[in-house]
Amino acid sequence: MSGTETINEHATTTNGAETVDLKLEVVIIPVTDVDRAKRFYASLGWRLDADFAFDNGFRVVQFTPPGSECSIQFGTKITSAVPGSAQDLYIVVSDIEAARKDLIAKGATVTEVFHPTAPGAQFKPADGAGRAVGAAQEHASYSSFATFSDPDGNGWLLQEIRSRLAGRGISLDVSTLTTLFQETEMHHGEYEPTAPKHHWSGWYAAYVVARERGRTPEEAAKEAKLHIESAPARQA
Repeated sequence: MSGTETINEHATTTNGAETVDLKLEVVIIPVTDVDRAKRFYASLGWRLDADFAFDNGFRVVQFTPPGSECSIQFGTKITSAVPGSAQDLYIVVSDIEAARKDLIAKGATVTEVFHPTAPGAQFKPADGAGRAVGAAQEHASYSSFATFSDPDGNGWLLQEIRSRLAGRGISLDVSTLTTLFQETEMHHGEYEPTAPKHHWSGWYAAYVVARERGRTPEEAAKEAKLHIESAPARQA
């Protein structure tokens, strides 16, 4: 196999073309009072990853929401943005009513669940125009929202996604992961009779990672096949 067909931890391969992984890791939010912001996000149950202070006045605090691969950072001498100017920071949830109740129980002030009746209304909270109270019909994915803010006014936008569009990746929970393993098993079963000697774990790992990154089942099966056949000795 050529170098463009090799899958490694730094790149992904689709149709023989390799691209470097670019993972959004951290979003900076501007705050006035670092300790107040720290208390607020800790009260939500977000994981405190770091709180580093230095002699020159620089301080960085990092939190990660439960289940998120992206974190937030705030502190002193970390940004020149106006406190409270970070708006419409998306938090994706599978059950918006449950997420809203959980946030309220932890002290956040969260709006009623709503769905836009005009494109972009979720980004225009001033008068509520273009919004209808309640979740979208049949809880259609990408269509139900609620908002809350931190003490500085940085705004968070809850969005309910129960089923992602094709190619948009997978939000893993037990039910989704079970279905994904069943899908993986089926595609591996189709490949195995003609495959070189390998361990099933290599195929499963490559397939699941590809699906989580937004590949279709067919693309994921091809990436798993390339992974096995580019290094058969490693998989044996």
